[in-house]
Amino acid sequence: MPWLQLTLEATHSNSEQLSELLSQAGAAAVTLQDALDDPIFEPPPGSTPLWKELFITGLFEADIDSDSVLELIQKNTGQLPVYTLNPLEDQDWIRAWMDDFSPMQFGQRLWICPSWHTPPDMDAVNIILDPGLAFGTGTHPTTSLCLQWLDSHFHDSVEVIDYGCGSGILGVAANLLGATKVYAIDLDPQALMATQANAEKNNVSDKLETFSVNGFKQQHANLQCPVLIANILAAPLIELSSMLSSHVSPGGKIILSGILQEQAEKVSEAYQKYFTIDEITQEGDWIRIVGTKRRGE
Repeated sequence: MPWLQLTLEATHSNSEQLSELLSQAGAAAVTLQDALDDPIFEPPPGSTPLWKELFITGLFEADIDSDSVLELIQKNTGQLPVYTLNPLEDQDWIRAWMDDFSPMQFGQRLWICPSWHTPPDMDAVNIILDPGLAFGTGTHPTTSLCLQWLDSHFHDSVEVIDYGCGSGILGVAANLLGATKVYAIDLDPQALMATQANAEKNNVSDKLETFSVNGFKQQHANLQCPVLIANILAAPLIELSSMLSSHVSPGGKIILSGILQEQAEKVSEAYQKYFTIDEITQEGDWIRIVGTKRRGE
């Protein structure tokens, strides 16, 4: 079956509305992509991308009345965004979608492999992960920075907290690298579902447990682990600094990501009360902060 691809130029402020309108108009799939080509496929309901400028693409059956779709968008937004229309053959778009995701290596040991690819190194630590409902496939620098740290530094059989687990990629990686248990926490129920599914796909579901934020508070208010990873955003990292710090064992490590370069100083200051900052690493515009919990804190 041939398809029609409608791509709209959008901004952060109108991206959610345009995505909903494309779905309302009958799009079989909606894809959001920024200028750096970091895609989020089928974003969770109610979520919006971090990007200031982006492209939103709706995939329609070829016989769709494109004028009606454009009229719907203009009627609801007041102004028709800049757009392009491109026909696609069925096999072309499926293959293009799959070809966008090839195995990726992080450091020396870790590979992220889509299920339709054979892992390039069968002796490596291979995480089977497909693009899906929750953010986190390794393509974004914030996730990449955390995976690189795990590859380089994580060797011990310890418990790990993954706060803001998304797709579960970091928790699954920690499990495959030797973690005895991962506590995976997220606000979004779809993220928890994706994390559990990915844990099962990688045969580590017996070592990974998912929690809502409130559920974790109720069941593990006093839990401390030697490693806590929080790949979220700078504002919640600062707001939650006391709580997140309380869950790290003395002498343990905290790995913080989702931080823009200009936000690094404020995030570091929020954690210096509890941690010695070991390193601040940059990839593109994004920062990873690693600290060691001081004894007695």
